[in-house]
Amino acid sequence: IKELSVVKRGSSPRPIDDPKYFDKNGEYAWTRIADATASDVYLTTATQRLSALGSSLSVKLEPESLFLSIAGTVGKPCIAGIKACIHDGFVYFPELKIPNKFLFYVFAGEQAYKGLGKFGTQLNLNTDTVGGIKIGCTTKHELEGIVDFLDHETAKIDTLIGKQHQLIILLKEKRQAVISHAVTKGLNPNVPMRDSGVEWLGEVPEQWGVSNMDYALRAIGDVDHYMPKSVEKGISYVMTGDLKELASSINFKGCKQVNHSDYLKLSKKIKSSRGDVIMARYATIGTVSYIDVDTDFLVSYSCVTIKPNLSKVVGLYLFYYFKSDAFLQGIQSQVNTNTQGNVGINDLKKIKVALPTLAEQSKIIEHLQSEIGKLDSISNRAQAAIALARDRRTALISAAVTGKIDVRNWQPQEPLGNKVAAA
Repeated sequence: IKELSVVKRGSSPRPIDDPKYFDKNGEYAWTRIADATASDVYLTTATQRLSALGSSLSVKLEPESLFLSIAGTVGKPCIAGIKACIHDGFVYFPELKIPNKFLFYVFAGEQAYKGLGKFGTQLNLNTDTVGGIKIGCTTKHELEGIVDFLDHETAKIDTLIGKQHQLIILLKEKRQAVISHAVTKGLNPNVPMRDSGVEWLGEVPEQWGVSNMDYALRAIGDVDHYMPKSVEKGISYVMTGDLKELASSINFKGCKQVNHSDYLKLSKKIKSSRGDVIMARYATIGTVSYIDVDTDFLVSYSCVTIKPNLSKVVGLYLFYYFKSDAFLQGIQSQVNTNTQGNVGINDLKKIKVALPTLAEQSKIIEHLQSEIGKLDSISNRAQAAIALARDRRTALISAAVTGKIDVRNWQPQEPLGNKVAAA
């Protein structure tokens, strides 16, 4: 590559957090690694812009300039779609003698990096390693033909991926609707309804009770506001990030580990156990997980442990109710926004809950597990299709830029509709 262009590194004004280097109306965008990572081919947006002073101390790139990340998401290529400045976590190619889109595809094909990282270590790129990458070249005309081929074929794959993403979004919305309807309206569409008296609950089945959440709970609480030290192996420490929106249970193996002595000290107020529901009351407020295993673990102050009163509510039913639109609207009405948004334990106790009999709760749980299982199965297949399409995309790019497939005589197929119209 160094025979096709000098490879140079970006630069940053220092200290980078000085406000004088930034101006929301500045001519040049300030490109972070995250901005490049979030871009497909072209960088078109950035969260910050540099002032004239800031951009003068960085590296300015004009639209259509190719650059490559060498930190964070290492090896991510990007083409500037706007005027942008890059820091020293990127390299660029100011004298490139071949189409920049071809070199973009060389990097996107990932084969160029093979052997550059030592075994068992993270890939490490710099101007020398990038400049020393060997690539195959042919005439400019043929390189442009390869770019045209890849633009056309990857666009088709990207369209497929986009449709799968849209399907996943629709399945997520359907999942939410199924849960919300079941735990507020029940399963019988012909049952008499009555006004719950609660704006976000609306009408509920006539025989259901409506009460404060506290009525359905045996206990609700949190630990002291104290962050224990991490250890390599110990007791799982559950934080808000461990509660996943689309997962009902917690992956304890992925949690932070703390000493057993900290566990004993901090679990004196309330000890979490099987059948409980854990809820985030900071950050991702309202995200919940159901405890379906017998294991010792500690819940951080950012979460609360909710123990159901089993004579009134089944823990898994309560979990589903917490995921409903009705509950999420109720909890938002209690959010304390004086500082970081949070919900207090007393606020949670006041939120209304609509409860059927225990027998009907069990039927609703069975129904939801069946329906959600079907939706999740479709969603998993869509995720697998996306992964397969991405692998296909990478393999196609790699094959084209290394000459494994001959595209010299390739022509884009004319849509069938155009052929019929012409006839």
